[in-house]
Amino acid sequence: MRNPLSERIVGIEPSGIRKFFDIVSEMKDAISLGVGEPDFDTPWHIRDEGIFSLEKGRTFYTSNAGLKELRMEISNYLKRRFGLQYDYNHEMLLTVGGSEAIDIAMRAMLDPGDEVLIPQPSFVSYEPCAILANGTPVILDLKEENEFRLTAEEVEAAVTPRTKILVLPFPNNPTGAIMEREDLEAVARVVQAHDLYVISDEIYGELTYGKDHVSIASIPGMQERTILINGFSKSHAMTGWRLGYACGPRLILEQMLKIHQFAIMCAPTTSQYAALEAMKNGDGDVEKMREEYDGRRKYVLHRFREMGLKCFEPYGAFYLFPGIQEFGMTSNAFAERLLAEEKVAVVPGTAFGACGEGYLRVSYAYSLEDLKRALERIEHFICRLRNEKKQ
Repeated sequence: MRNPLSERIVGIEPSGIRKFFDIVSEMKDAISLGVGEPDFDTPWHIRDEGIFSLEKGRTFYTSNAGLKELRMEISNYLKRRFGLQYDYNHEMLLTVGGSEAIDIAMRAMLDPGDEVLIPQPSFVSYEPCAILANGTPVILDLKEENEFRLTAEEVEAAVTPRTKILVLPFPNNPTGAIMEREDLEAVARVVQAHDLYVISDEIYGELTYGKDHVSIASIPGMQERTILINGFSKSHAMTGWRLGYACGPRLILEQMLKIHQFAIMCAPTTSQYAALEAMKNGDGDVEKMREEYDGRRKYVLHRFREMGLKCFEPYGAFYLFPGIQEFGMTSNAFAERLLAEEKVAVVPGTAFGACGEGYLRVSYAYSLEDLKRALERIEHFICRLRNEKKQ
């Protein structure tokens, strides 16, 4: 019988995040710090608007690009928050989460052999999406000594005549690293010099602490070279609503819309009406959640330092990325033992790229009570490991 499977698909490894999530879901008294999902409920006024839209029978397809009213509000939001100006009629598309936007952007832009620069550690979807779009991923290893920021020198060194796209994954999952304006300006000069395009994943753009988020699209000469990806999952605690958006040059967005038409039709209608309320009246919700995350961030970082666990201070997203090199174990082995012996789930750094070896992703998108309990168990575990090394 002929092999029914695509060799290209079979060759893609499944996500390294879900393994520990699946185990902990069936383990009694386990605490998970592994899932990148807000622990807040979607704010009630946003849920209420979604319910109201159902009650009013708003259950039909929207336009392929999404509700015009929502696109208008997103345009207003991007202008007031990040100084970006987009034509909501021709330069914006609502998608099924930010992940769909990443996928269709690559499919719209890549031909076989085109190279995609992907900084790692980073979100697990970039590399598979590049492969699915017939592109060639080129991995750029981010370094702790640079606070896991991408440098212009690293981009310059990786560019070849076949390079077409640079993925810019900041604020970063899993490290929590951010890029500031001077960092982006230096990278932008390289991008422009080599006639590249940028896919800027800014899904955590509202979650920065003490430092304002800057989009590379706001750098002069970069808006016409950038596909900006964002959404509602992290900022408004709307992961299950599956709603994101892409903004960029009309030439590219028209082709992305074509793929979206054939593969999806339109983003969920109920989610779009809920998101409209989020855009109109949700700024206070975002601020409240950001303040709570910041308190947790400071607490977890303080506890790691009390334990003597090396960890740089992240200023974005809701993750810390502590180093565990002192224990002489792989990230996967450390995470497996921690789960088995202390019933705490974290994600090995290698789930986000090979250069994540020696690190763990720890999410603080959990209650302070759960964080305290989990960190006590982690402290017990690393004390035991240190005693084992002495024997």
